Amino acid sequence: MELRTDKRTIEYVYFFVVLAVSGYLVWQLVAPVISAVALAAIVATICYPMYERLLPRMPRKSPTLAALVSLLIVLIVIVIPLVLLSSLLLREAISIYTLFSQGDRLSIVEPLNQLNRAVQTFIPTFSIDAVSVVQQAAQFFVNNLVSIFAGTASTIFLFFIALIAVFYFFRDGRYFTAYLVSMSPLSDDNDTLILEKLARAVRSVALGSVFVAIIQGILTAIGLSLFGFDRAILWGVVASVGALVPSVGTSVVFIPSVIYLFMTGQTMSALGVALWGLLAVGLIDNLLGPYLMSRGNHMHPLVLLLSVLGGVALFGPIGFVLGPVVMSLFLVLLELYSTHFLDKENPV
Repeated sequence: MELRTDKRTIEYVYFFVVLAVSGYLVWQLVAPVISAVALAAIVATICYPMYERLLPRMPRKSPTLAALVSLLIVLIVIVIPLVLLSSLLLREAISIYTLFSQGDRLSIVEPLNQLNRAVQTFIPTFSIDAVSVVQQAAQFFVNNLVSIFAGTASTIFLFFIALIAVFYFFRDGRYFTAYLVSMSPLSDDNDTLILEKLARAVRSVALGSVFVAIIQGILTAIGLSLFGFDRAILWGVVASVGALVPSVGTSVVFIPSVIYLFMTGQTMSALGVALWGLLAVGLIDNLLGPYLMSRGNHMHPLVLLLSVLGGVALFGPIGFVLGPVVMSLFLVLLELYSTHFLDKENPV
């Protein structure tokens, strides 16, 4: 009996060692494309209700055709606008880098000098070292622009991997989730609860917070460009990040813009920018945001901000969405633990 127990222990140890080694090798295989797969899973989770509505309308209810049509809709509605926006952002970055490299810094230094002189009329001790600011910005672009171009080929490759993964997540998503449920040591009810809450959290965070922040950034860029600001796309990106900060929002861009226009004598433009920020951008935050957030789990703004900033630092640009998703998974697991496992151990 003891010999049989020792033999079973050896079998278990051998099995889990082989499983761990093979799992590590599999991770090494998929690690280069894991960000693309994660992004595809997020997109498929958000858009899966659309796939479910399309499926009964397809000839012979073909899952393949429904997945293909869903992928085309995602391309047209989400991917292509984001690609165009990214290209505009990169073009502005290149134009700034060109100004720095050619020594034509007057167009950037002079507005800073004007702002400095305007503020000094009220605060004599205030001072902006415009040349130093420009030099530091130039150094930033010199150090980072090369890496942007170097990653172009890999970005295109990951983009196509993500498209293929989205297609298969649409078509075979139910089989994938059923397999995860069957392999999990938890009960099927708990597994289903985790997946359902995670899906709601992903849709809530991606649509109710990140999507609204992106829309606000786009509207900010449009408003600034209408009133004659240069580098409006870059300021729109700043506004998108600011929109995730509690009690800050896009005012991080609009308030300095209005102050600058007033101090430089452009009163009508200042009023126009202020009205644009209050109406076009503010209404999106007050109307669309709460509606989308109400359709899923609500994440505290501070937690959302930390997850976005940490996600970008850890995963790169994709972390803008992937960070909140990871945080959502953690919070769902905590909720499951507190409402189910603790109740079992400490029944009331």
